[in-house]
Amino acid sequence: MLILLAAAFLLLAFLFFVYSFAKTDGDFALSWRPPTPRSAIEDKVVWISGASQNIGKALAQEYARLGAKVIISARREAELEQVKASLKGKHAPHDVVVLPADITLGVKDLRKYVDEAEAAFGGAGIDIMVHNAAAGRPVGPAVDYPDDMLQNTFDVNVLGTIRLTQQVLPGMLRRGTGQFVVVSSVAGKVPSPGQTVYSASKHAVNGYFHSLRSEVLAQGIKVTVACPGPIDTPRPSQPGEKKLEKRLPVPRCAELIVKAGAYELGEAWLCNQPILTFMYFMQYCPFIGFFVINKLGPKRLKSYKEGGSGYSMSDLLKKSS
Repeated sequence: MLILLAAAFLLLAFLFFVYSFAKTDGDFALSWRPPTPRSAIEDKVVWISGASQNIGKALAQEYARLGAKVIISARREAELEQVKASLKGKHAPHDVVVLPADITLGVKDLRKYVDEAEAAFGGAGIDIMVHNAAAGRPVGPAVDYPDDMLQNTFDVNVLGTIRLTQQVLPGMLRRGTGQFVVVSSVAGKVPSPGQTVYSASKHAVNGYFHSLRSEVLAQGIKVTVACPGPIDTPRPSQPGEKKLEKRLPVPRCAELIVKAGAYELGEAWLCNQPILTFMYFMQYCPFIGFFVINKLGPKRLKSYKEGGSGYSMSDLLKKSS
């Protein structure tokens, strides 16, 4: 009898696990933790790059809601002012610092921005640097990728982000505390046919920040790399475009990124099924992951050419004509 009860319990536990995994939008280390504790964020100085729209705006709203002292930066000052007006929290919108900044500028200009951010809030310094600024992701065959887009993608996603980190890091090291929260992408973890240059830039970002963590962790500096999957951001639709079955809502994406940073996770995956399952295959059974992506790559390119999302399972699984 006891054996039957134990077997039934194990079966129910397994079914609950399968159900939870099918419904989750984050990896195990992230999704099974409680909501973000306010104590991990409140009164921290948080600088968010690329904060004028979409995920950056939602990140500013989430950090402000949790009581952070927020600095928002991007190229477009008018949009930053609109973001500031939308924030609600202990220090928002009245104490929000708007810092129009272009991270692709040289080191001298970046130093000026960093000095302004360090001086904000009575010279408290930067507790959390959120790297969210990113170039767009044109899609298409690798052979057709224009050189100017190649240069811009790496200027923003890689070089600008690294240079800004190099300017922010010394202040954190002097204080013996600080954190970088990096908004990367699942394209920085797995192959992304049709987005080869964007994927390459995100792989570079992941490599830099995972390496940085090993250098500075013992000195009190934390690094969290968040890898979102397809996000439901506003974008112009193509004639005849087939919508992706399910994208992660922008506010939920921001909530999970803040949560990953609050719990000081080294890396977090933020995506719905079946992409989340594919992430686990790529991590732990890469030969299966590469086999799948090699089969789906040409179909993904075809989906892009036909105005599709490149992620729709109906497009990727249908037989080639």
